[in-house]
Amino acid sequence: MSNFHDKVIYQAYPKSFKDTNGNGVGDLNGVREKLAYLEDLGVDMLWLNPFYKSPQNDNGYDVADYKSIDPMFGDWDDLDALIREAKAHGIDLMLDMVLNHTSTDHEWFQKALAGDKKYQDFYILRDLQEDGSLPTNWESKFGGKAWSKFGDTDKYYLHLYDVTQADLNWRNPEVREELYKVVNFWLEKGVKGFRFDVINVIGKDEQLKDAEDGVGKSHYTDTPIVHDFIQELNKETFGPYGDIVTVGEMSSTTVENGIKYSNPDREELSMIFSFHHLKVDYKDGEKWTLQPFDFIELKRILNEWQEGMVEGGGWNALFWNNHDQPRANSRFGDVVNYPFETSTMLAQTIHLLRGTPYIYQGEEIGMTNPGFEELDQYVDIETHNAYREMKEKGLSHDEAMEIIQFKSRDNSRTPMQWNDSKHAGFTEGTPWLQVADNHTTINVESRGDSTRIRDYYKQLIKLRKSMPIIQEGAYEMLELEHPSIFAYVREQDGEKLLVLSHFYGEEATFTVPDNLLELEASYLIGNGKERSLDKSFQMGPYETVAFLLK
Repeated sequence: MSNFHDKVIYQAYPKSFKDTNGNGVGDLNGVREKLAYLEDLGVDMLWLNPFYKSPQNDNGYDVADYKSIDPMFGDWDDLDALIREAKAHGIDLMLDMVLNHTSTDHEWFQKALAGDKKYQDFYILRDLQEDGSLPTNWESKFGGKAWSKFGDTDKYYLHLYDVTQADLNWRNPEVREELYKVVNFWLEKGVKGFRFDVINVIGKDEQLKDAEDGVGKSHYTDTPIVHDFIQELNKETFGPYGDIVTVGEMSSTTVENGIKYSNPDREELSMIFSFHHLKVDYKDGEKWTLQPFDFIELKRILNEWQEGMVEGGGWNALFWNNHDQPRANSRFGDVVNYPFETSTMLAQTIHLLRGTPYIYQGEEIGMTNPGFEELDQYVDIETHNAYREMKEKGLSHDEAMEIIQFKSRDNSRTPMQWNDSKHAGFTEGTPWLQVADNHTTINVESRGDSTRIRDYYKQLIKLRKSMPIIQEGAYEMLELEHPSIFAYVREQDGEKLLVLSHFYGEEATFTVPDNLLELEASYLIGNGKERSLDKSFQMGPYETVAFLLK
């Protein structure tokens, strides 16, 4: 068995996790202070979002120095203590590697601007087209064009993200060598895992051309050379260690590429994040819209990835939440009437699938979208750009705000809710982003639903660790077209695990197939009362249940 099939990974967004010095920003010592809490939860690995030196235009994903710690998060002693103490709690560290682009404040970019030819070739610089238009018509993923003027030269540099995030030229071997040095630097510090940010867009075509759709994704996403680059990255850095866990964030990828990235025989990555299942509430594929999520499509996508990765020997990272997504319980459930049921149902649905589950800070206590009512309560750059674009399209302020309340990345970035005190026990100072009002009832110390949800997560984590069928079993979807229940079976060594999750607030019935009813069923776990399995299985609002069949 691979060394990560029984693991559960916790993501802490350091900026919002715990502040120990009162400056309103979470820090490394804050993470350290909460290691016992994480050990108690049962997680094996802790992924931290970037804490490197950065102007923070994109919350640290604009790195100005890869081998540094931004003073707002702490210093080297703090990090060394965190790695050491985490290990004592049985937890390894996973760091975020942002290797597609650097901040324009990075020394390499500054040297390039100053005229150094070597460093100019570290980035993707192009002249205007003959008709005076930009080098290509591609769009930035943060809105606007993907090219900006390079200093006072006639050239333009590519930035697929923010204008302060200049894309690196991976086709230059010197760039790759420098980036491998970065990864090796952190390996030597004792880091045991890496999450590679937008790693499947590093392989831009050699000749950059206008895109027929005016967006350009196909010119730089999942190009064949990306696999060569990742295999080289593996060989030159973490591969020889044999026990490093890696996950690639894969923008707009396919199952076919997902298999290539994560099949161990190819020596690329341990697993990948894909995001298609989190776009099922995008109207016509557009994020900044409102529509109820498409449940059948959600099931279809999760099923396609489960089946495809099993068949091709790939491995999924399983998740509903991260620092770029609104809270899943606010999105796919009812946090007002069924807070406990919603959170536990969503958790069980993915924790019993084939793959490595990720828990994003606060989901284990049922944290929700904060529902901020004023635009200036949101800090996220993407949110403010979207507001401007929605207004330009003719939406009213109220219409735009309603969409932002559901879709902003800040929904998941509000400070972790430790207790019911003024700033939820996150800081003694003024938090960089406001705390959600519901922290008085939803918090780690509350004796209500938050504790019940966390206890349920602990049970799910224990089950994964103790049951090979969850870690390794085959997967089969039941009744894809069922309008409200997600049902699947895991199977190994003659045992079956039946999982039923009801995604809506009324009653529903699932007809259990005869071949499963012939087996002896024992109740394993559920968020309602203990049940026995029968042909016409009634489910309550947001109920989830699992049976072991022999």
